[in-house]
Amino acid sequence: MSYEAIALLMFASMILLLISGQRVFAAIGFVAAGSALLLYGQGAIELPFNQVFKLFNWYAMLTLPMFIYMGYILSESGIAEDLYKMLHVWFGRVRGGLAIGTVFLMVIISAMNGLSVAGMAIGATIALPEMLRRGYDKVLISGVVQGGSSLGILIPPSVVMVLFGMIARQPVSKLWFAGLVPGLIMAAMFTVYILVRARMNPSLAPVVEEDELNMPLREKLALARAGIIPFAIFFLMTGLFVMGYTSLVESSAVGATAATLAAMVKGRFTWKLIRDTSLKTLSVSCMFLWLILAALAFGAVFDGLGAVRAIENLFLNTWDLGPWQVIIMMQLSFILMGIFLDDTAMLVIVAPLYVPLVGMLDLGFDNQLIWFGVLYTITCQIAYITPPFGYNLFLMRSLAPKEITLIDIYRSIWPFALMMAITIALVMMFPGIALWLPEQMNVRG
Repeated sequence: MSYEAIALLMFASMILLLISGQRVFAAIGFVAAGSALLLYGQGAIELPFNQVFKLFNWYAMLTLPMFIYMGYILSESGIAEDLYKMLHVWFGRVRGGLAIGTVFLMVIISAMNGLSVAGMAIGATIALPEMLRRGYDKVLISGVVQGGSSLGILIPPSVVMVLFGMIARQPVSKLWFAGLVPGLIMAAMFTVYILVRARMNPSLAPVVEEDELNMPLREKLALARAGIIPFAIFFLMTGLFVMGYTSLVESSAVGATAATLAAMVKGRFTWKLIRDTSLKTLSVSCMFLWLILAALAFGAVFDGLGAVRAIENLFLNTWDLGPWQVIIMMQLSFILMGIFLDDTAMLVIVAPLYVPLVGMLDLGFDNQLIWFGVLYTITCQIAYITPPFGYNLFLMRSLAPKEITLIDIYRSIWPFALMMAITIALVMMFPGIALWLPEQMNVRG
């Protein structure tokens, strides 16, 4: 068999295993190890073993359990719920204010956790019932929660960007800063959309009744203090990082410690809290470790086959595509794969192929892999929320109140997917949107 045919067979075998319901890391790792043994003999058993040492030599890997722990302890201790109550009071008098407050909540939860699933869970269980009870349109608010949760893998500290940085060998700090401005642009678009829809059709988003918002000044101040805690943790963590006082790993430790102290101060630090949070952190962290290990092994076999050069030859020579056409083809493949796979699975499958190719293209600006990392994260979220099989659609159905049907969820997401696509177009036309901030920041990472 030719090397191209072997690479295609490996890829097809992996997709077949994934479609059959196997765990992502098991499918990728099995194909990698099996292919290595068949191609290189018994000596290839060292391949996955060597990748383990490469994995544990990545110092930035220590940030993963820290950020995951921080997000879970803020969520499980009820601090995120306090934040929503504060936003409810602040935005309740604005038409559509609770939906706008939910977008702000999603931004802050993203900044605390870095996982879109966490934002989705909090938004669906806390924000959705409150807005339904106050007469908000269920299609509008289900789209708000899904769109807002998509910011989780774009706004720092994004766990997915940490993974991309490790696989693409790019500074995580630059990826974080590159995702910040596009993430805020998306949040601003969502906010404007809600305001316009509420102004055009007031029945979609009624204002909160005055008697709910009239409370003694002492209660308002207490509520503000409770809601300020997540802001304080985020600015402490990122402020020390941006000013150069802490490295990326040290910053994650600051965030985890601050979240633990906040739970203690509020009297919510219990044995059950620390046990549940630790178990969830361990589970998610181990999942990511196995995924990266499988991706490294798969990538090593692919590199040995010359699959990257085969893809390069196909795109640039056989199909005679220009650099920007290649980027668009990659984006379309992300959307197609997103119908069946989650964002981390897509990353570990295509990174060994696409990352080297992006580095070879002449797009006319520096830091192309940093820029491509931003495109990847946004495109994956579009795939995540696109019918009929987007992963987040079914997650939303399982978490949302029973009044919200799957058809409602399908109808709700199109405006937000369109705004994400507009953000991608802006980042492609004006790469400086993603690259200006990391170029200005002199950070350790």
